[in-house]
Amino acid sequence: MMHPMTEVRFVDPTIGYGVIAAGDIPRGTIVYVRDPLEAAYAARAANRPDRVRDLGKTVYADESGVHVVSRDNARYVNHRCDANVMATAYGFEIAVRDIWKGQEISEEYGLFDLGRDIPLDCGCTRCRKALHPDDLERYHAAWDGLIRDALSRVADVHQPLMAFMDDETRHRLRAYLCGGEPYRSVAGLRRHGASLPSAIPPDNLRPVPLGFNG
Repeated sequence: MMHPMTEVRFVDPTIGYGVIAAGDIPRGTIVYVRDPLEAAYAARAANRPDRVRDLGKTVYADESGVHVVSRDNARYVNHRCDANVMATAYGFEIAVRDIWKGQEISEEYGLFDLGRDIPLDCGCTRCRKALHPDDLERYHAAWDGLIRDALSRVADVHQPLMAFMDDETRHRLRAYLCGGEPYRSVAGLRRHGASLPSAIPPDNLRPVPLGFNG
């Protein structure tokens, strides 16, 4: 489930659609929580080309290799290497920068362990030019730093998605914020077992500007 202060807009013919902030979303705001109504597919089935076409939606893989189909605005969020939103090892995504009304919401696809090289051309000064299967290993420390700073602000900003967070996730978050548990690194998002090709399009090798889900 995506933050309610978002809307899908057409960005341009190359990028397709993206998610735009309909209001200011400060750093530390939880912008996505796993929705129990989202469809989940075993990796083997989700990676069949006919299955991907049938879904017609962006698919991402969690650390167990299960592919999740977002049912709302979340499926239109594009990648940027200077992303303002990041997935966490707690099962939600959080704003790691202040997002202003009218700004596009972007996330770091390297956190999803896509299992293959995907060329990029996101246009930002930090563009890595490609996503690689070892991005989590190479960049998790930097990403953890941004996420930990954002988590330190969770209690200070309005959290409209907190009511929709499952009890286990809420407990883990509270335990960390209260000092009862250590921080869970995004390094734990690596998929377990053999790496399988992601169902996320595209399957071509052209550089992808911003994202690949429009």
